[in-house]
Amino acid sequence: MKNLFVINPVAGKGDNLTRLTAEIHSLMSGRGDYEIYATKGPLDAENKVKTEASSGEELRVYACGGDGTFNECVNGAASFENAAVSCFACGSGNDFVRMFGNDAPLFSSLPALINGSVRNIDIISVAGRYCANIASLGFDARVGTDVHKYTKGFISGGFAYIVSLVVNLIKGINKPLRLTVNGETLDGEFALVCACNGQYYGGGFNPVPDAVPDDGFIDLLAVSKVSRARFLALVGKYAKGRYAEMTEVIRHFRCREAEFQSPETIPVNVDGECVMTAASSFRIVPGGLRLIVPEGAEYFSSRS
Repeated sequence: MKNLFVINPVAGKGDNLTRLTAEIHSLMSGRGDYEIYATKGPLDAENKVKTEASSGEELRVYACGGDGTFNECVNGAASFENAAVSCFACGSGNDFVRMFGNDAPLFSSLPALINGSVRNIDIISVAGRYCANIASLGFDARVGTDVHKYTKGFISGGFAYIVSLVVNLIKGINKPLRLTVNGETLDGEFALVCACNGQYYGGGFNPVPDAVPDDGFIDLLAVSKVSRARFLALVGKYAKGRYAEMTEVIRHFRCREAEFQSPETIPVNVDGECVMTAASSFRIVPGGLRLIVPEGAEYFSSRS
């Protein structure tokens, strides 16, 4: 078995590469084959994992970074039955691990991960990518996609997000979309559509608190056309998973697949990464990912 530590050297704050390299060498001394790999750019982590997994040898991958690094490693490992992956959470955004509640800090412990067990969880397939946590389209995806346009000079990531939010509010919230789910076709304007396998995204938004990633279903929220004032009023409830209090504008579906079509190419948020498409589907892949759960973490079980 090989242990592959994929480190994003620019994730989070501080010098992850230097700090983690020393800790990994200390922990793995005498424990068999391992490699430390520092990513060099977008999709490098995914390609590295695919290359290593294609050998057929049992492979355990530790994505050392944030949700973006984890997503790349998920996409690299998902097609290989010999590959398992986990997230060593040291990025600026670590939304995937939040669903583990009080055990989430164990995903920041290399010893706990190295001694962890492998469990199968579902993943969502959308627009040629895999999503282990949450995918979405609409207003939130547009805001997240545009942040990089405003991250310049003295403008930090946090302030750039606010700028992107304001600009997109001015442009308008709702966009035309055709959504087909559970045999029903919805045509009209939507503020956003959120497909949940996990529970948290966007730095702490928790749209469906009881979503679990091993029940074979997507929890999908479709937010219909709303005014700017109404949208701003409902965001707080949406972020706290109180969608059931807003049935006049938010519909909840439990589904295995939901197709969508847009008259124009739109951004789709896939675990924080952007994919551009005009038509695709959110499709559940039951047990599609082998996840390394840290030693000592209480693994959630599927709801009935």
